[in-house]
Amino acid sequence: MPLRAAELEAPAPLGLGLSATLRVGVLGDSIAYGQGAADPSEAVGARLMARFRAADVDAVVQTFAVPQACSGDLAEQVLRATAWRIGLALVIIGANDLTQFVPTEQAARSLGTAVRSLRGAGARVVVTPAPDLSVVPGVPPEFRLLVRTGSAVLRQAQTEVARREGAVVADLAETVAAFALDPALFSADRFHPSSAGYALIATALAPTVLAEARAVQEPSPHERT
Repeated sequence: MPLRAAELEAPAPLGLGLSATLRVGVLGDSIAYGQGAADPSEAVGARLMARFRAADVDAVVQTFAVPQACSGDLAEQVLRATAWRIGLALVIIGANDLTQFVPTEQAARSLGTAVRSLRGAGARVVVTPAPDLSVVPGVPPEFRLLVRTGSAVLRQAQTEVARREGAVVADLAETVAAFALDPALFSADRFHPSSAGYALIATALAPTVLAEARAVQEPSPHERT
C-alpha cells in the first residue's frame, strides 16, 4: 500500500490542482527499491516521503521498482505506474545494465521509451542515471578505470536521451564518489547502499524531486493554458 506524506494513509484521488494529493512513483532497479537498507522506511521512496512531509507537500509515494531490473524492464513498471495515474516519476536505473553488459544504445533507448510513455501520460519525470560502479569495493583496482569509463559512457547516453524526452536529470556523480571514501555507505553485500548510503542519496535527490513536485501542484501560467 502506498504511504501518504501527510497522513501515512492510502492516497486520495489524484488531481493536479493546488489542493490535490500528488502521486509520486519510484521506478527502476535495486537502488530505487531500497535493497540493502536495514528497513523499508530507510529506502529512497520512504525518505523522500519524509521530505515531502517536512516541506508541507501533500504527496503519496509508491515504489514500482524491482530489484535487479535493467532499463528494458522499465516498460512493465511504467504500465503499473501510469495505471496508478502518477503525477511525478523518479526513475533510478543503469547499474544492472552495466553489470549485465547491456549495450549502451539499447539501455538508453529503453530509458527513452519509458520517459516518453511517462511524459505522454502527463507525469513529470526525474531520471537518476547509472552510478559509477568503480566505487564498489569488489571491483579490482586494475579494472576501476575501465568500469569508471563504462559507467560514464552509459550515464552520458542516458542523460542525453532523458533530457530529449522531457525529463529532468538528477546526476548523483558527486554523491556516489563519497561511497569510495566511506565503506559504511555500503550494505553487507558490499554492492548496494546501506541505510546510511540511502540517506545520502535521498538528500541529494530531494531538491530536484521537491522542485518538480511543486511544479506539478503549482503549474506556471503557461502550463495551465
